[in-house]
Amino acid sequence: MTHLEPGMPAPDFTLHDQHGDRVSLASLRGQRVIVYFYPEALTSACKQQACDFRDALPDLGRHGYAVLGISRDSVEKLARASELDALPFPLLSDADLSVHRAWGTFGEKNSYGRIVEGVRRSTFVLDEDGVITHAFYNTRAKGHLEMLDKRLAFSA
Repeated sequence: MTHLEPGMPAPDFTLHDQHGDRVSLASLRGQRVIVYFYPEALTSACKQQACDFRDALPDLGRHGYAVLGISRDSVEKLARASELDALPFPLLSDADLSVHRAWGTFGEKNSYGRIVEGVRRSTFVLDEDGVITHAFYNTRAKGHLEMLDKRLAFSA
């Protein structure tokens, strides 16, 4: 399984967002980007994580960060999640898991003591040139933004 690390260039992608528009990672060059992968929209943990990013977006924006959320959900499901939670950032659909696999966020994981195959909740921070500065695999939704704040000091 792929495992991305700081210093590596982030694999580029173009995916459809919750509005059906194509979003390319390359189009965000020149700004910092937080890319987070989550298992499933409209579930309690994923909703909490998305709303935490929504609430932190003013601080993130002041520090030059854009946010992209990626799941294997359909565009239609992402549109419902975005509307319900008033999410002002792109939620991207990777239904065929090609981007998940390129970023090492889909594969075997430990789920309550069982080894299963699925999405590994993960977050990556990219610099203005698309190089990974931080890679966090197997994160938890709860407390995730506090951890990022400590690592990136974006609310200072």
